[in-house]
Amino acid sequence: MDTIQTLTNARWRKSSYSGDNGGDCVEVASQPALVAVRDSKNPDGPVFTVSPAAFAAFVRGL
Repeated sequence: MDTIQTLTNARWRKSSYSGDNGGDCVEVASQPALVAVRDSKNPDGPVFTVSPAAFAAFVRGL
């Protein structure tokens, strides 16, 4: 399945630590086969996608 189609109905989430002051924030959407990340200030812009395992490894590394 095309990634664009997969993300059409994605539920994007912003961190609860992010404020509403227009700061640097990212949003994340989880799908069964991928995790998508985008800039909250540019929701129609580019999206970075990785496997759930790769995203979990990234978060553990933080």
